[in-house]
Amino acid sequence: MAQSQQKFVAAIFDMDGLMLDTERIYHRVWQAAGRELGYEISDETMLATTGRTFPDGYRLVQEACGPDFPMAVFQALWPVHWHDDVSRNGIPQKPGLLELLDWIDEIGLAKAVATSTTRDEALFTLRAGGIAHRFTTVVTGDQIVHGKPAPDIYLLTAERLGVEPARCVAFEDSEAGVLAAAAAGMYTIMVPDTKAPSPAVAARAAYVAPTLHEARALVLRLWQGATS
Repeated sequence: MAQSQQKFVAAIFDMDGLMLDTERIYHRVWQAAGRELGYEISDETMLATTGRTFPDGYRLVQEACGPDFPMAVFQALWPVHWHDDVSRNGIPQKPGLLELLDWIDEIGLAKAVATSTTRDEALFTLRAGGIAHRFTTVVTGDQIVHGKPAPDIYLLTAERLGVEPARCVAFEDSEAGVLAAAAAGMYTIMVPDTKAPSPAVAARAAYVAPTLHEARALVLRLWQGATS
């Protein structure tokens, strides 16, 4: 049976940039921390960190800013900016998110979060975004060895849910995330956030949707086709 015609049993969600509008906050606070240290972290560098684990992101910043960049100080400084920004402004949900989660609950799919961030930051972000209660399974970047675009986090998430990866639909916004979910063998729907996918990455996704509204409509059609 073709993957797109299977009956999905689980839905796995990235967090930053997919469910919650956090990537722009990360870009803002990392760049603010860099300027406080006398360095300008470019938009290009920040886009390259999208979907990556913190260690991978730190490596990219170090490479861009040079060997003298005070990484240890930066790692302590940016969370101060992050928590201050979130406490003042909150974390917006992406349009269509609650409708998608409600529909997934209605049809009885298992669901989980697979995010490159650390567990403490993930739980804080989910609470700040008002959706922590929607997930009982949250797998984070500090629980794996190889971060996205390696498939490890998606394979571990499927294992935690007790389902086959091929029976999962994965929702992602970043190129690294799409490559990870596709490599795990999941039906991957991309909803781009801060960066449009390259043609090569778009080809790895089963579908590229402009918003979560369109992503929900697509999965609804697939679900109806599989259950008819």
